[in-house]
Amino acid sequence: MGGLSCRAAKGAAPILLASLLPFATPAFAGTSGINAADTAWMIVATALVLMMTLPGLALFYSGMVRKKNVLATMAQSLATVATVSILWVAFGYSLAFVGDGPWLGTLDRWFLAGMTMDSVNPAAKTIPEALFMLYQMTFAIITVALVAGAVADRMRFSAYLLFSIGWFMFVYVPLAHWVWGGGFLGAAGVLDFAGGLVVHLSAGAGGLVAARVIGRRHGYGTENLSPFDLSLAVMGTGLLWVGWFGFNGGSALGANSRAVMAIAATHLAACAGALTWGAVEWSIQRKPSVLGMISGAVAGLGTITPASGFVAPWHGLLIGVIAGLVCFWACTWLKRRFSYDDSLDVFGVHGVGGMTGILLTGVFATASIGGASGLLEGNSHLMLTQFYGVAVTLGWSAGMTYVLLKVVGLFVPIRVSLQQELEGLDISQHGEALQ
Repeated sequence: MGGLSCRAAKGAAPILLASLLPFATPAFAGTSGINAADTAWMIVATALVLMMTLPGLALFYSGMVRKKNVLATMAQSLATVATVSILWVAFGYSLAFVGDGPWLGTLDRWFLAGMTMDSVNPAAKTIPEALFMLYQMTFAIITVALVAGAVADRMRFSAYLLFSIGWFMFVYVPLAHWVWGGGFLGAAGVLDFAGGLVVHLSAGAGGLVAARVIGRRHGYGTENLSPFDLSLAVMGTGLLWVGWFGFNGGSALGANSRAVMAIAATHLAACAGALTWGAVEWSIQRKPSVLGMISGAVAGLGTITPASGFVAPWHGLLIGVIAGLVCFWACTWLKRRFSYDDSLDVFGVHGVGGMTGILLTGVFATASIGGASGLLEGNSHLMLTQFYGVAVTLGWSAGMTYVLLKVVGLFVPIRVSLQQELEGLDISQHGEALQ
């Protein structure tokens, strides 16, 4: 009996060791409906979405802050790419997309354990699992980076790092699982093709709470806080616009007609948003501003995001017009009415845009394109489902953001000192400055 026990123990040891090593045993059954065309397109889409953060968002945001904070704003985007990428590989991907529990996935893929060249995720059976993991990583990166725009010019870099880690863990990963990874929102029938809830509304709600908790910038409402270099922001907008084709078109997870329809709707929404915002400014101020037109374009892009794979291109045109109107209102009247300093209008553009897009998905969803009917096709129940998704996302993101900021504040000051804010975050946080 002793010899048998010894042999059993020896046999169990390699199995135990293998289960602890990355790339040891696949959690998903192998292969191989992997499609070369789908794989090629998704590699391109992944690169496009990563480009949206670096350099897209970095340029877009840094062009709208003051000169003394340009490098610090870029540093936040850079740090987010590096930090979130590692955390995604460590546990984020596994908790979001491995396992179909209602609240979270599993840690079967921690540090990509068991992932092979030929393994696939059930959510994307025609591309390698490693590619699906990388594509979803880029979404996590840009969502966390978006939040920083609401507190530009005044958040300490060390506090941002701690906050972004916590926000990724406790806001983004659960929401991604709830909507896309087999969680309870997806099971309830909530439609979010490419991130109206998971990306835009969550970042917008988090940004609004962060702006409230940290407080307004010194001189807000009394001093000139005009952008340093809008040409940078325009270049950033162009990179975001093109990258959004990978963001929305890639969410079809294949080189197919649905991806093309999503890209067409996305482009038209951006065009309509830019023209609508510019037209409203023209009618009010007698001059359409460059800042307004690029804001309208991004508003159109964010608003079409959840609907892009469910609607026809002409719906994208209508959604872009609505986005330009609603987001302009949110960034002007609403912002003045409640006197919050959302530095780069993360809530007004992404939060309000994402929420509007989710609800408009419930109106315009077309069964022949996305397999689901909205209000215009007689399915009023979808509107209630979409409202449910909005309520859960708003509550979770806002509540967790508040808690995380209070916890981070126990360890490091969240805001720079007045003197540091006056001299600029480039010097005070990084020891560098533009000449």
